[in-house]
Amino acid sequence: MAVPAHTVSIAFVRSAVRALAPQVRARVLCQAGIADEALRGPDARVPATAFGALWMAVARELDDEFFGLDRRRMKVGSFVLLCHAVAAQPTVERALRMALRGFALGLDDMAATLVAGGREARVEIDNRIGDRPGPGVLDPAGRADARRFADETLLVMVHGLLCWVAGRRVPLLRLDWAHPQPAHADEYRRMFSADVRFDRPATAIAFDAGVLQAPVSVSEASLKAFLRDAPQSVFLKQVASGGWAERARRHLRRALSPGAAPLGAEGPTLDQLAARLGVSAATLRRRLDGEGTHWQQLKDEVRRDLAIQHLADRRISVEQVAAWLGFNDGPSFHRAFRKWTGSAPGAYRSGRPGRAAPGP
Repeated sequence: MAVPAHTVSIAFVRSAVRALAPQVRARVLCQAGIADEALRGPDARVPATAFGALWMAVARELDDEFFGLDRRRMKVGSFVLLCHAVAAQPTVERALRMALRGFALGLDDMAATLVAGGREARVEIDNRIGDRPGPGVLDPAGRADARRFADETLLVMVHGLLCWVAGRRVPLLRLDWAHPQPAHADEYRRMFSADVRFDRPATAIAFDAGVLQAPVSVSEASLKAFLRDAPQSVFLKQVASGGWAERARRHLRRALSPGAAPLGAEGPTLDQLAARLGVSAATLRRRLDGEGTHWQQLKDEVRRDLAIQHLADRRISVEQVAAWLGFNDGPSFHRAFRKWTGSAPGAYRSGRPGRAAPGP
């Protein structure tokens, strides 16, 4: 069974469909395999593949790859053309500047600028959504959500492209966020940087300026693969990492996958994982801390993501999912899943987060 590495907060799904007419919203959610009821679960999550399918479904409906957030549509096909232009540049700096120029040509209310100098480089976002009269005037709550989601979307695309052309994950030193801290702020720490500052004058990311001088690391084959898997390849590019946290996640996924050796009542332990990685438990703990995560958080994230994926397959019982994930009894799994998502496993599977379900 193929298991995706990551899941996506339902907050992004809600923002992606918020401005759609009811019938259009129902259609794109159906195409993506996301239950409409899931939107009401504050802690619900969906597989990354489902969010990617939703992005494409919304783009097809609106002929807009930017979710209809900007006054000008970023028409379907724009991102492909942009990637071809970016891949042809000699250096990461030239590629990044080309990408930012492309977004400026495709959007009226959003722009991003590269500020390079010294040891740090910054990409700063100028977000003018709702500042000027135009069609689709939003109420204050809708305007705030649109502005925030536009920053999220553009950052995902910019950082994903930066990682792609550099041929590796480019760690971000800092994320300045021009909005109040949202309930899903932990997503920013996972996707971008452990150092996130809210209510800043402008949204911006900072990274090592040395990356800009590297040659573009894109072949014709990797370009085709990147575009074939888009948009998942975009918003997962910056999450995938060769660091200790990602190595630990890979080992955990293998240990928790169907067919793996049976686990004890506690599931995989830090000592077991450290031994597999060839370091002491204390060393692994320090290295995870240095990447902005810790053992229990990482273990919960992997178990949560695998649980969501398995529950999407109704041929698998809730009890079997619990056993695969190392829980020695059903109630323990139910308590953990409710803590992770706010719903019982059966209710989540039935598409009614937060409400009881009669069974799997």
